[in-house]
Amino acid sequence: MFGWRARIGVVVPSSNTTVEGEFGRAVSDGVSLHTARMPLESVTVEELDSMADDAVSCAERLSHANIDVVAYACTTGSLLHGSGFDSELENSLSNTAGVSAVATALSVKRAFRALDAERLAVVTPYTAELNDREASYLDDAGFDVVELNGRGIEANTGIGSLRPEDAYRQVRETVSESDGADAVFVSCTNYRTLPAIEPLEADLGIPVVTSNQATLWDALRQVGVTANVPGQLGE
Repeated sequence: MFGWRARIGVVVPSSNTTVEGEFGRAVSDGVSLHTARMPLESVTVEELDSMADDAVSCAERLSHANIDVVAYACTTGSLLHGSGFDSELENSLSNTAGVSAVATALSVKRAFRALDAERLAVVTPYTAELNDREASYLDDAGFDVVELNGRGIEANTGIGSLRPEDAYRQVRETVSESDGADAVFVSCTNYRTLPAIEPLEADLGIPVVTSNQATLWDALRQVGVTANVPGQLGE
């Protein structure tokens, strides 16, 4: 039987080409993944807002597979309306699926708190408008965003075409010793990042958290299974 340790239900944007691959490489033995998709082509405020309306129906369909936890795997989609929207989203998904739920934005906050990180260098593929919303969200949560670098990409398929090497270089171009950052956040579940985490931590000497890494780590914590994610978060 697949998922004899845990079954993770994952709600993803329809144009996301990264989550299943990164989660699949990182899950522990005996953990299975089951996905449902919400319509999204461009990473804009308007499309993200519309996409969120379909999240609950995705969770309801995933519940048919007897999942043990549901993860909303979209960073900006779970922080779009600021503090409070993230927990409301988790509660809605949990009530619908009848299991624990995590949303990427809250998973990231939990990850940084577990690492005792406060001063963040943030790297994203997003446009300036979404970067501003993300910075405000992190600021409201008590984090100090000391650097923020976005690529300005709107098409989600364009984000999905980025490589881990792109994430590595973008972080190295952003983070400097003078920033005083005590951790790095690479945002977006469609940005391939997992292979870049440990090289970045080795070269920078500080923890690196990414959207997929934090979401999977948090989902598995909910069901008592050790997360096989790279980096200090997985230690």
